[in-house]
Amino acid sequence: MEIGVTTFVETTPDVHTGKTISHAERIREVIEEITLADQVGLDVFGVGEHHRKDYASSSPATILAAAAALTKRIRLTSAVTVLSSDDPVRVFQQFSTVDAISNGRAEIMAGRGSFIESFPLFGYDLEDYHELFNEKLELLLNIRESEIVSWSGKFRPAIQHRGVYPRPVQNPLPVWIASGGTPESVARAGMLGLPLVLAIIGGSPLHFAPLVKLYKRTAKQYGHDPAKLTVASHSHGFIAENTDIAAEKFFPSTQYAMNVIGRERGWAPYTRETFDAARRLEGALYVGDPKTVAEKIIFLRKNVGITRFMLHVPVGSMPHEDVMKAIELLGKEVAPIVREEIDRWEAEQKEETI
Repeated sequence: MEIGVTTFVETTPDVHTGKTISHAERIREVIEEITLADQVGLDVFGVGEHHRKDYASSSPATILAAAAALTKRIRLTSAVTVLSSDDPVRVFQQFSTVDAISNGRAEIMAGRGSFIESFPLFGYDLEDYHELFNEKLELLLNIRESEIVSWSGKFRPAIQHRGVYPRPVQNPLPVWIASGGTPESVARAGMLGLPLVLAIIGGSPLHFAPLVKLYKRTAKQYGHDPAKLTVASHSHGFIAENTDIAAEKFFPSTQYAMNVIGRERGWAPYTRETFDAARRLEGALYVGDPKTVAEKIIFLRKNVGITRFMLHVPVGSMPHEDVMKAIELLGKEVAPIVREEIDRWEAEQKEETI
């Protein structure tokens, strides 16, 4: 069971002071957060791609490259790369470079993007939303498999027998399929035999269990070993030494951020009742003391089949010291509880099948 953190490098106004830190300061804070995550034994840190004022992460690979030079063990991934509006050649080159700096710790999480600001920014038509992703994923995987590439498609100029460099330390460079939970994207990951990451940020995580089964069933149909496939979750949450304190610290910024997005997308207002309901065992918020959060992660592993859990913190802007403390507790207290219980549970499962 791998445990880690994701961030979108938020730069929303502080809900208590109204002040907004600069993009530069927030980027430097995130590099400190990644460094701490490595020091406390977490497995992975992901940085999401956005192209709007309230996020400072338009170039995740650059942030991850800076962190790669300061860390020793932690895996470094995009969360996600909006592949539909990017050039797969440049994506591969950038993450191969991160892989070189980190000596084999880079990953790509490729997604279509739930935020669409990158499409007009880079001159793409949203009418081509699905076709763009399919074509560019094909090219990215082609580059991953072959140093010399010959390829042609509809949206990007053809490549005729050209080399793509640098080549990564890892062979192959890990590429994940990121999904919001549609059966089509889950099945695509299974067909390709690629690891899957699910954004479990609302409703009951139990609703994702059938999708995990679909993923593994499809993988098997296409000749891949389901036992070797990894399924990750990306879920909002926050950890403090006391559950009440965790909730009180995390709610204001979460409400602000969710209501900003909600107004853009026509969602109902995000309330304290919504927040508290999601904190229950079967809810999608991982907020509480270390024992509470550990119990929810264990529940997710046993009932949904998640093998990598990534805590998305913060949602909205929170004090850097609070985020650092949450990361420390995740690594030093939550992760050991989860790993010990999952090891015990898996050993029992193995004995029952013998």
